[in-house]
Amino acid sequence: MDSDREALTIGIDLGATSVRVAAWSPRAGLLETSIFPTRIAAGPVAVVDDIADSVAALLVTHGRSRPCVGIGVGSPGPLELPAGRLHAPPNLPGWDKFPLLDELKSRFSHPLFLDGDAKVAALAEFVLGSGREFAVDSLCMLTLGTGVGSGIILKGRIWHGVSGMAAEAGHLTIDPAGPACGCGNAGCLEAYASATAVVKAAAHFPADSLHPPHPPFADPALPLTAGGLAIAARAGDPRAHSIYKHAGRALGIALADLINLLNLPLYVIGGGVAQSWDLFAPSIFEELHRRSYVYRLTASGGAACHAVHGGTRVIPSRLGPEAGLLGACILPFHAPPAHRDEARSDRQPHLRETPS
Repeated sequence: MDSDREALTIGIDLGATSVRVAAWSPRAGLLETSIFPTRIAAGPVAVVDDIADSVAALLVTHGRSRPCVGIGVGSPGPLELPAGRLHAPPNLPGWDKFPLLDELKSRFSHPLFLDGDAKVAALAEFVLGSGREFAVDSLCMLTLGTGVGSGIILKGRIWHGVSGMAAEAGHLTIDPAGPACGCGNAGCLEAYASATAVVKAAAHFPADSLHPPHPPFADPALPLTAGGLAIAARAGDPRAHSIYKHAGRALGIALADLINLLNLPLYVIGGGVAQSWDLFAPSIFEELHRRSYVYRLTASGGAACHAVHGGTRVIPSRLGPEAGLLGACILPFHAPPAHRDEARSDRQPHLRETPS
């Protein structure tokens, strides 16, 4: 219905570094986005208060002309569903056992839908990005940010597992003797391929040692970033390039396991670090050819490649860093029916399965 296309949703992308809140409609797309730091030191209740203030401001601006049919939230994990409770999230210290869903519900009268941040990013990529481009019904997505998240779409639905914690691919073990991970394990993918890991690998470089020098490294007062390191790598610094090469190797090992296990048609790399795809992609494909016979057989031109899907694809996200926020915005339209029934009240309109 045309009225549905004019409806409004609010999307919340809760990150360890920043929070993004947006107003969105199926017809117009993103209407306005608010970004603010995640005040980890102030505690989870203070962060939820900040979110509530931002949502209220967006509803004042955009909710008068469009009915708000729901609020979607993407949160770091591990996230227990349907309870909506966090369990020792590695990148949100102090949030263990925090009842995020209950805290959010206490502040909003609109239907509220909560899911893992990487899962909603995968949903957006499936509905609006490469999933639509290649007309697949399933995909797996890895998001490279402060940590490494992942989401799996099976037959058009987010795969949650028995307690909502499925698809924690960031904690696949790459090397049991590898660096410590925030989850308590050692050698996780997150310890190699996240922005945090990339910066940590470069932290021992002298501030002016990269060649040729680049402003992010020439001034020791400026923070080292994964993006700045990528600039140095493209400018020819061999050490910066080697860090991305090793990150790509870890991603290739993890993807080889996922491809051998799942045999899906599409694997997508997203998140901020994915903007350096050109630096780590060669290592990814080198490892895939070495470690995954399923990939060798099903990639384009492989002996078992099915023309209907064009073979197993491993590609960068088509939506870029916006995938998580867009996924939160569209979540109210794509939540499982049981979740929609729980989230809406008698005064709220029914949310359609898919926006037209």
